[in-house]
Amino acid sequence: MVPEATPRSSWIKNIALAMLVLQNTFLVLFMSMSRSSGDSSLKLYATSTAVVTGEIVKLLCCLAVVYYEAVITTMNPDDLKAISPAGGDSMLPGSVVLFISTLDKELLQKPMECLKCAIPSLCYTVQNNLLYFALSHLDAVTFQVGYQTKILTTAVFSVVILNKRLSLTQWASLVILMVGVSMAQLSSAKGSGDSSGNSSTLGFLAVFSAAISSGFSGVYLETILKGVQTTLWIRNIQLSVFSIVLGLVTVYFSTEDYQSVVDNGFFYGYTSVVWTTILLQAAGGLLVAVVVKYADNILKGFAASFSMITSCIISIFLFDFKPSFMFLGGAVLVNTAMYLYGKYPYIQTEAELVSCEAQAKAKVIQMTVKPIAAEEESLLKNEP
Repeated sequence: MVPEATPRSSWIKNIALAMLVLQNTFLVLFMSMSRSSGDSSLKLYATSTAVVTGEIVKLLCCLAVVYYEAVITTMNPDDLKAISPAGGDSMLPGSVVLFISTLDKELLQKPMECLKCAIPSLCYTVQNNLLYFALSHLDAVTFQVGYQTKILTTAVFSVVILNKRLSLTQWASLVILMVGVSMAQLSSAKGSGDSSGNSSTLGFLAVFSAAISSGFSGVYLETILKGVQTTLWIRNIQLSVFSIVLGLVTVYFSTEDYQSVVDNGFFYGYTSVVWTTILLQAAGGLLVAVVVKYADNILKGFAASFSMITSCIISIFLFDFKPSFMFLGGAVLVNTAMYLYGKYPYIQTEAELVSCEAQAKAKVIQMTVKPIAAEEESLLKNEP
C-alpha cells in the first residue's frame, strides 16, 4: 500500500521522474557510444570494471549525504565539540566521530538489515553487466524498445510479491507492449546481415534477461524501502557495498576483463565518454531509489520508457539512425501500451479499501507493540 502523498513527496516524485527520463535517455546514448567499435580511436574498456566504478561513485555520494544529514543538520557546533576526542575548537573530529557512529549503528549493528540488500545487489550487478553487453550488439534505440519489457516483468513480480491488482486494460496493455517489442526485434534482425543478425539475437536475449532482473530487483527493493525506518541513503550504501564486492568478483571470474585489468590496469580505456556513462549510471541508481520510495516500480518503468522517444530523436541526428516502418509500428505500440497502462488503473472496491486500511493499522500496531513488549521482557529479566 503506497503511503498517502504529501505536497513535498509529490514534488520530489515528479522531479525524480523527470530526471529519470533524462538520465535514461543520455545513459543509453553515452553507453552506446562507449561500446562503439566503429571508432578506432576509442580504446575498449572492461565493462565489469565500469559497473564497479559506478557503484563506488554512488557509494561516495550516499556517504556524503549521510554525513550531511547525520552531522550538519542534527547537531550544533557545541555538541560536536563536546564529543570531539581532542576537545578542541575544531568541529571536524567530533563530526567524524558522529558520522562513524551513525554508520556503525546502521550497518555493523544491523547485519540482518544489510543482508536484505544482498539479493537486489546481485540482481543489479548482473543487470548492469547485461546492459553493457546488449549495447555492444544493439543500437541505442532498438535497445530502448527491447528494454521496455521490464514493465511486463515488473508488473508480474508486483502481482506475485506485492499482491498488486491490475485492471483488464492494464493486462491488455502489457500484451500490446510485448507485440510492439517483438516487432522492433524482428525489424532489427531483418535490417542486419546474417552474422550481425545472430549478434542482434544475443543482444535481445541480454536485454530480456536484464528486464527480468530489473523487474524482480525493483519490486524487492520496493518492499525493503517502504514502511521501514532505514533511510533511503543508508539503503543505497548497503546496496553499493554488496554491489562493489559482487562486481569485483565478476571482474575476477570474467576471463577477458580480468586479463585486461592485469595487462593494462583497472581504468584502461576510460575516456571522457566512459566516465560520463559511469556518472550517469550512478545517478540512475540514486534516482531509481528515490522514485521507488515516493512512487512505485511500474510508474518508474513507464517514466523510463518515455526516454525511448527522446533517444530515437537524438539517434537520428547523432548516429544516422533510420527506423523502418516495422520498427516505428513497434515503437507506437509500446507507447500506446504505456498510455493505456497509466490511464486505466485497477480501481479498488470499497471492501478492498477497508481491508487494506485494516491491514495497515494492524501493521502499525505490530510495529509499535512488539518493541514495547521486547523492552518490558528485557526489564523483567534484569530484575533481581
